[in-house]
Amino acid sequence: VQLQASGGGLVQTGGSLRLSCEVSGFTLGQGTIGWFRQAPGKGREGVSCISSTGTLWYTDSVKGRFAISSDNAKNTVYLQMDSLKPEDTAVYYCAADRFVQCPPSRASPYWGQGTLVTVSS
Repeated sequence: VQLQASGGGLVQTGGSLRLSCEVSGFTLGQGTIGWFRQAPGKGREGVSCISSTGTLWYTDSVKGRFAISSDNAKNTVYLQMDSLKPEDTAVYYCAADRFVQCPPSRASPYWGQGTLVTVSS
């Protein structure tokens, strides 16, 4: 199983980015894809997830600003991030789990390499 996260970059406060997570060796209909982030000096936190049952989940700090979606034909999950704030600055990771569970688990066995999102004030 391989996950490739992309789409990070530098954006000003209030801007938008769309992250992509291309998944191979794992069908999106099998389990859960989660997005996590890790800010400098902080632990990794769950941000959002989408499960094979259609469950969507967002951590409170991004509700109303982020939206997760999937394209099963491309086996890709997206995280649309709008109204970005400096506190959203972090390395964002996607992870896959064959268990159907949202919020996503930090014990997810398959991880992408991370993509850096920097929001300037």
